[in-house]
Amino acid sequence: MNQTAVNSGTKDLARFHNAGYKGLYNGETADDIFKRKKLKYREDILDNMGSEELADNIFRIAQTDAKLKRDNVDNEYTANSIHYEVGREIRDSIKRLGETMPEKLPIPEKSLKEIEKENEKLKE
Repeated sequence: MNQTAVNSGTKDLARFHNAGYKGLYNGETADDIFKRKKLKYREDILDNMGSEELADNIFRIAQTDAKLKRDNVDNEYTANSIHYEVGREIRDSIKRLGETMPEKLPIPEKSLKEIEKENEKLKE
């Protein structure tokens, strides 16, 4: 999606990504999520999600990517607005379904990177 965002006129990718997180996480930025999950420096937020939360985010990313392309977005303001709105629509759908909001989902005990390391050690 980064390439699509850049092709859509985005220069500040951090702001673009925060727009999507804010929509899905009721105003939380990547930094807010990072702190809430108590992640270490350089840990990836997406690597520290359970399957339900990850699915919510993959859907947000995929739908934003598709909409930016479909609408031929050519400016950063519109790209950020679309990312926020897609995140908000997904949040609203989760709410209508009576499911758990992403920020309320449990944080996995191990990150994807930790699981991958353990699997590599088992192969040795």
